[in-house]
Amino acid sequence: MHFTKHGISNQTLIELYQRMLMPRMIEERMLVLLRQGKISKWFSGVGQEAISVGVASALLPEEYILPMHRNLGVFTTRDVPLYRLFAQWQGKSSGFTKGRDRSFHFGTQKFNIIGMISHLGPQLGVADGIALADILNKREYVTAVFSGDGGTSEGDFHEALNIASVWDLPVLFCIENNGYGLSTPTNEQYRCEKLSDRGVGYGIESYTIDGNNILEVYSKVKTLCKEMRTRPRPILLEFVTFRMRGHEEASGTKYVPDDLLETWGQKDPISNYEAFLLKEGFLDNYQIESLKSNIEEEINQHLQIAFDEEIIDSTESQELNDVFKPFDYEEIAPIEKNENIRLVDAISQGLFQSMEKHSNLVLMGQDIAEYGGVFKITEGFVEAFGKERVRNTPICESGIVSAAMGLSINGMKSVVEMQFADFVSSGFNPLVNYLAKSHYRWGQHADVVIRMPCGGDVGAGPFHSQTNEAWFTKTPGLKVVYPAFPYDAKGLLATAINDPNPILFFEHKALYRSVYQDVPSDYYTLPFGKASLLKEGNDISIVAFGAAVHWALKTLEENPDIEADLLDLRTLVPLDIDSVYASVEKTGKLIILQEDSLFGGVASDISALVTENRFEYLDAPIKRVASLETPIPFAKTLEDKYLPKKRFLKELIDLLNY
Repeated sequence: MHFTKHGISNQTLIELYQRMLMPRMIEERMLVLLRQGKISKWFSGVGQEAISVGVASALLPEEYILPMHRNLGVFTTRDVPLYRLFAQWQGKSSGFTKGRDRSFHFGTQKFNIIGMISHLGPQLGVADGIALADILNKREYVTAVFSGDGGTSEGDFHEALNIASVWDLPVLFCIENNGYGLSTPTNEQYRCEKLSDRGVGYGIESYTIDGNNILEVYSKVKTLCKEMRTRPRPILLEFVTFRMRGHEEASGTKYVPDDLLETWGQKDPISNYEAFLLKEGFLDNYQIESLKSNIEEEINQHLQIAFDEEIIDSTESQELNDVFKPFDYEEIAPIEKNENIRLVDAISQGLFQSMEKHSNLVLMGQDIAEYGGVFKITEGFVEAFGKERVRNTPICESGIVSAAMGLSINGMKSVVEMQFADFVSSGFNPLVNYLAKSHYRWGQHADVVIRMPCGGDVGAGPFHSQTNEAWFTKTPGLKVVYPAFPYDAKGLLATAINDPNPILFFEHKALYRSVYQDVPSDYYTLPFGKASLLKEGNDISIVAFGAAVHWALKTLEENPDIEADLLDLRTLVPLDIDSVYASVEKTGKLIILQEDSLFGGVASDISALVTENRFEYLDAPIKRVASLETPIPFAKTLEDKYLPKKRFLKELIDLLNY
């Protein structure tokens, strides 16, 4: 292996050696502890230390790095205290996740490191969001994000590269090509000659580097980052290296030919670099032994701290309280006159006024800039706030949801418009696995609102008509808001944007231009978790949300002899179950109307909660009314049969007569 100084100082030459020694020696100790059962799992980075150390050493301390599970050298180079890493791997409280996650599935704002999740891909889009925040705030920083060769086959990889290219984001995409994705060799993963070739299709500058040569890695990354800070753009780097141990220790390496292991063993980044330093006189054997002794002593001291720490414990309330970042709701009452406007206008007003209130708020979505979105909610926003804050996106929901998370990590707020709520399925993974779980896992909130134009009764068929709130009410860590009236929509949207937690904000398309209401023209907020009692009566309790509220209202107006409590839930998470209980205690009968199909919907959970907690007040079985267990059909006659609007009155009368 040939080493060239590239003008690197003697002190830095020695530091790079010491920084590679640290993760190698920690790993050697961890493998012993794994065999002793003192840690549960280990993903080895032996043979890849030059990449982690070289990249981390080349970046500024203020710049974010998004490593993976073979990048221990990133953490040690950033001087993360070893006892905290050891405690993390043992699931103890002085780690980073309070025992809730393992390995490197965590981040730390103190050291500007954002860890990965097992799904790998989303962190690439997160890096885009972090870099975007730097650009918007005029900070000349680079964001580095890691992927393995296997991860480059994921859609998130391609979405992230495309977004970074289109937006000229200073993201350093680092591919560690170590020969295998678990046991699958690279010749079964891709057909391009080099993974750096993938940058060409996205108009991205790209390079292939010897990932085992610390001086090549450090000097190339340092040079490129210096350029990227003054001329922002993404760069793709393929680091050619090899994984000397199994995907994780239980996997072993039997699938790797012996001669291949031997060849790469001779290219070990540490032993080769050590030989270079000895030959050139930068270090002698005594100094090397002294460095190793000091590292060994530090490892022993910090291991003892971690071993001495008690086994972690928690309470039910502590666990529940960490799912969301605490939010102190501030009630802001309107002060100006009302105007009679549609639901679509109320949402547009609320969004516009929130953009005025929060200078760090960014809107992202397909066609939302000059075109104003398919429902024209952001029409005129570009003229008011500029294209930096009102951003058209490529058609890549997963990458944009991930980028929204990155904006939050780097101090920004964002509202993402799904063109239709149905399309959120393309961004499902980062939403339910990254945004929803981050605060519980390591205390990082996701200050993101996802706007969800949803619902049927508009003849739009199976892919533009779903009301898919139950996908998200099932996921701890997400709040779900579903207003039925203009006044509620405007106030709740303002609150959603103020709230630092990830929120799904459902907006029923059929109500956009059909429902009018007197709405204050100025900014105001409404609280989450408080249902609205629209009608009062002693005969029966009706619970609904979204368009179903209007169906229930119409039914009651056409049947004035029915005296019912009608509750509009307004928010589904948090759910105002206490108001439901209070109504059931009064009437003794409950019917729940929802637009979604019946099985697994919100109505089922409300029914279960009332049965479990207010059974003694019930004078009849709880009734759920919902759409058919089919996809939503297109033809008007079929859609009318699918929706429960016409069936509701019969079910209501049957329950009243029980």
